[in-house]
Amino acid sequence: MEAVSRTAQWTAAARALETEREDRLFADPYARTVADGIGFELLERYAGAGTVPFLAIRTTYLDRAIVRTVEERSIRQVVFLAAGMDTRFYRLPWPDGVTVYELDRPALLDAKATMLAGEPQPAGRERRTVPVDLTQDWTGPLKEAGWRSDEPVLWVVEGLLFFLPEDAVRTLISILSAHSAPGSVLVGDVISRSALTNPLSRPFLNCLKEDGNPWLFGTESPEELLTECGWDVREVKQPGEEGADFGRWPYQVAAREVPRVPRSFLFTCDVPAAEGDTR
Repeated sequence: MEAVSRTAQWTAAARALETEREDRLFADPYARTVADGIGFELLERYAGAGTVPFLAIRTTYLDRAIVRTVEERSIRQVVFLAAGMDTRFYRLPWPDGVTVYELDRPALLDAKATMLAGEPQPAGRERRTVPVDLTQDWTGPLKEAGWRSDEPVLWVVEGLLFFLPEDAVRTLISILSAHSAPGSVLVGDVISRSALTNPLSRPFLNCLKEDGNPWLFGTESPEELLTECGWDVREVKQPGEEGADFGRWPYQVAAREVPRVPRSFLFTCDVPAAEGDTR
């Protein structure tokens, strides 16, 4: 796999560690398989303050947001952009009739298919992989795979945006909005710009850069970014805040007005209602 795809195995290793805790927040029985040895090696290499608890919180926040959204909105198509080694298709309680689309680089999807080849396909749901480069056109291949732009969709952008330059981030989020029918939802995460410049982050960021996975983008104003790109922001949470703690965040949460603090943000957004739509 390409170097950037290895980070998917790093985060899978963190999910495996959470799964093996007695007080686990979620169970991912596939995580250790897809992490492989390299995932645990990278987890040790990238280990830093808050890394493992953050990944547990992010996974839990998005798990719950995904399950809640699909149930409440009756959404039946879910798209994971840069799906990596995500295993939610197998482990979440999807309603019957859901189709999960996983977009990522061809080599990663091939490697993942090999690792999970022996796993039985859960009944009542369908998984379709779409090999694409997200910096190029991907809506065409997604439509060819069966996705319909005239039906509500849940977009999941987990662990992706900080690997892209700002213009690519804005283009991607805007494309998601432009291709979302009423009732569609976007969930994901992004980091602050201070997370890229804080001296305490430098060893971690240098390791990522050396491994070919540099972090490129952060924003101090995720609400503004998401709104400018066509979304109605329902919530933005920092780890440790109510609704994004789950008993895992070991640090005090700095108020948003405190400058130069490295932050991570978890968000849930709705596509704006069409003019005249009073739902």
